[in-house]
Amino acid sequence: MEISVDQIEIYADGLDHPEDLAFDREGVLWAGGELGQVYRLPERGRVEMVTSVGGFCLGLTFSAADELYICNAKLACVIKVEKNGRSKLFADSAEGHKLKLPNYSVFDSSGNLFVSDSGDWTKSSGCILRFNSRGHGKVFLNDSQPFPNGLALSADERFLFVARSHTDDVLKIEIREDGSAGDREVYATGLERVPDGLAFDAAGNLYVSCYASDNIYRVSPEHEVKLLAYDRAGTALARPTNIAFGGPGNNELYVANLGRWHISRIKLGIKGQLLANQKK
Repeated sequence: MEISVDQIEIYADGLDHPEDLAFDREGVLWAGGELGQVYRLPERGRVEMVTSVGGFCLGLTFSAADELYICNAKLACVIKVEKNGRSKLFADSAEGHKLKLPNYSVFDSSGNLFVSDSGDWTKSSGCILRFNSRGHGKVFLNDSQPFPNGLALSADERFLFVARSHTDDVLKIEIREDGSAGDREVYATGLERVPDGLAFDAAGNLYVSCYASDNIYRVSPEHEVKLLAYDRAGTALARPTNIAFGGPGNNELYVANLGRWHISRIKLGIKGQLLANQKK
């Protein structure tokens, strides 16, 4: 293990069981709450509630145009939220597939949005959808997936990585030139327990936060899995769900803790991979 518990800081407290977080282009942190709250955190210790969309906010992501999109579990849809708080429906279905549990999403630089629909917790019934900028979607991967959860794109956007919560692994999927799913392989295994969030650093290492074991793994490009951080007491890391790189140098790892009310920060000193809204 590389990070001790005393290196995990509380960045901001008083959120309603945050499940995800994301940085906008200006470097401001945003997060969601379990009653639909949308939070803006402009600096350490400062929490502003911008709006409430109802339902339960899961995954947050910004488009290349720096627009915020939120997967909403209870409303079974993806919602677009403007920074002034106005919101509207982006999508709730694709090719006749009605979203059941939209969990997480990630944008590519061309404006396509990949969304994990986790399906039922008790059985493998999840899939991955792909939407264009107008909200028209297609089923990207429908193989009765075992609760697909967090998503991440490779730096060249040729591969999609999916955390699969039921099988404690990460699936790597080729994205063909026509946008369809190509070859796939299990990229990392033994991610105990219930892998949820994914984030890449600039060197191609994949970070995986695990909900049920209060820990974070780092997976090298050679598929070597190592424990990065573990909180035996489950307080600093308290049912960690999603993670994101941020900070002035984009070299700090931020963690949403669904089990409590705070966002954690780990000063890794390692730069994160730039996301769609951060690329120039």
